[in-house]
Amino acid sequence: MTDTDNGVLHGLFHPETTAGDAGGHEQVVLWQDRASGLKAIIAVRSTALGPALGGTRFHAYANEADALADALRLSRGMSYKNAMAGLRQGGGKAVIIGDPARDKTENLLLAYGRAVASLAGRYVTACDVGTYVADMDVVARTNPWTTGRSPENGGAGDSSVLTAYGVFEGMRAGAAELWGAPTLAGRTVGVAGIGKVGRYLVDHLVEDGAEVVVTDVREAAVRDVAARHAGRVRVVADTGTLIRTEGLDVYAPCALGGALDDESVPALTARLVCGAANNQLAHPGVEKDLADRGILYAPDYVVNAGGVIQVAAEQGGGFDFEQCKAKTARIFETVCEVFAAAKAGGVPPAVAADRLAEERMTKAAVNVPGPAVSSPSGR
Repeated sequence: MTDTDNGVLHGLFHPETTAGDAGGHEQVVLWQDRASGLKAIIAVRSTALGPALGGTRFHAYANEADALADALRLSRGMSYKNAMAGLRQGGGKAVIIGDPARDKTENLLLAYGRAVASLAGRYVTACDVGTYVADMDVVARTNPWTTGRSPENGGAGDSSVLTAYGVFEGMRAGAAELWGAPTLAGRTVGVAGIGKVGRYLVDHLVEDGAEVVVTDVREAAVRDVAARHAGRVRVVADTGTLIRTEGLDVYAPCALGGALDDESVPALTARLVCGAANNQLAHPGVEKDLADRGILYAPDYVVNAGGVIQVAAEQGGGFDFEQCKAKTARIFETVCEVFAAAKAGGVPPAVAADRLAEERMTKAAVNVPGPAVSSPSGR
């Protein structure tokens, strides 16, 4: 066993001595299927509120250690996200190591479904970066604990629509806090990443009367959004240019995590950060750096909960989109609650949100004997 391995295990079993996100997980599963090439990690952070629910990220990690670290961070965020969204779900996350464009096959997805099935309902999976509704339809063939499926296969379809709507509601709450009105009309909003969620967020912003500046590494995504909103959306070369845009009011990171770090935070021109990406804070302390600069941060896992609200409702059948949209709209009030708690406690909003989520999970752990394990697809 290497020192690195020992550090990871120590962090998992002794969270009280671990800085950051590594500690406190109930279960971490490493799963390999040689025939299909599957290498996956499933991290169950907490089942205090119910079975752990979280997406499947398919990504070409530089190494296995990075994949494990991402799974641990993401599952922690899912625990907090589900708690703050008022769901009877714990938090978990899975990562598949590989390039989805090259390595994703039907056999690999079926093998991943068997990995999920091995947990017998303690973990319920869904889509994330690199996985889509069609993938979840395949995964569901080998286990009943799969959400984010197509309507034809008993699911609710693309959850990106409600994720974007929730981010927009969180942004409205931030606007109300900073500028006294819950609207982005007349504001300049920079969106970094206009993929599954970002493109829908741009739709909301344009409809609300905002001036939108976008960037994405994929030229096709940029062309699509620019054409759909001709004259209302401006394109810049990269994220570095975007965050330094003069007159920017809001920055919305909607790609991968770690967008807010020691390099980007000092360069930000925006007064509000509110986006769809998970794990936006690159390391502990960034939340204080934002506060010290007078930048209001709407915690990522609070505002991007619309998708998980949808997939949670998919369990057991009877999905109602309008009901889920109404629940997602309440993200506005939740973000306002976080801002109020931050002021009252004299802490950054990220710290206040963590405390509120932990309180909810702790209370549930005391009052509930254990999570109910059920088949979300009703099979």
